Amino acid sequence: MATTQSARLTQIGWDEDLHIDTREETPSEPVGEQVRVEIEACAVCHRDCIDRAGRFKFIQIPVTPGHEAVGRITAIGPDVTDWSVGDRVGTMHRDFCGQCEACTRGNPSACVGAAAVLGLLIDGGYTTHLLAPQRCFFRVPDGIPATEAATLHCTFGTAYRGLTRFAQVEPGQHVLVTGANGGVGGAAVEVARRLGARVTAVVRDARHQAYVSALGANTTIVDPGDRFHKQLGTDLADAVLECVGQPSFNASLRSLRPGGRMIVIGNVIEEKAAVNLGYVVTRGLQIIGSSGATRADMKDLLELHQQQPFSIQIHAEMPLAEADRAQRLVHAGGLHGRIVLVPPHG
Repeated sequence: MATTQSARLTQIGWDEDLHIDTREETPSEPVGEQVRVEIEACAVCHRDCIDRAGRFKFIQIPVTPGHEAVGRITAIGPDVTDWSVGDRVGTMHRDFCGQCEACTRGNPSACVGAAAVLGLLIDGGYTTHLLAPQRCFFRVPDGIPATEAATLHCTFGTAYRGLTRFAQVEPGQHVLVTGANGGVGGAAVEVARRLGARVTAVVRDARHQAYVSALGANTTIVDPGDRFHKQLGTDLADAVLECVGQPSFNASLRSLRPGGRMIVIGNVIEEKAAVNLGYVVTRGLQIIGSSGATRADMKDLLELHQQQPFSIQIHAEMPLAEADRAQRLVHAGGLHGRIVLVPPHG
């Protein structure tokens, strides 16, 4: 018997708090290709708030939120081939089948043969014990503190994949990051600098300037989101990492040099962006969507972290029982770094 605890989303929206379910019981045994992970920590992402708002209509309620967790495998199903009991792992956003065209071409983030999306279609990481398919996880070194390791995939992994695979950033290039004070935006500043780029960070409030400068931004621009391109003058960007979405979308397009790439990884509001297609055509611009990171991306990212350690920002550690308060703080915005939930054990 063990203390098991999970935070459960039982109703879409903010009128009802997350329900904390605490029990004395034996954790469920994995079947097939499932593994059971004893969670050390789980970060709270803005996407958790988007999930709670019901913007993904396919969400399965009730559900345990969370897709930024780290822990150690305590049991494996009979068909597991990737892991052993005792391995330390972190969660990705979802699993992958390994057999569809996207997977065989090395792009499992676009897998069409599997759909175990943590916190949406299966229970996620706001829990003491997570049961999920083996391909929902990547390997995590023992030496990284749990509160930092929990955040790596969704923040640094997402930024790394967008900047390397799609933006193809090279040393000496100019990268602009919108929402640079956010979790992915701040990580993108650090990753881009380690790739040798010069970084312009865009924030909405002057109180974030010192923060993004400390992360390594060469230049910071304070702008509500629709005029920052005018401050660049002729110093246009080779690539933009768009972490916000509609509010800054067109200013991001106009921040690109001819032939530049905009990598879209954020969509914080439901309103759709209007695009001047003629501008995109005549400037030869590329608009590319990017989501999450693969195991291969994470392996490369962790090697970069070992060579040039990232400054992984943690706003606060909170007990799992305070998951609702943590989500409401994230929903209110303006934080520097992740809130990380720590479950009870024993």
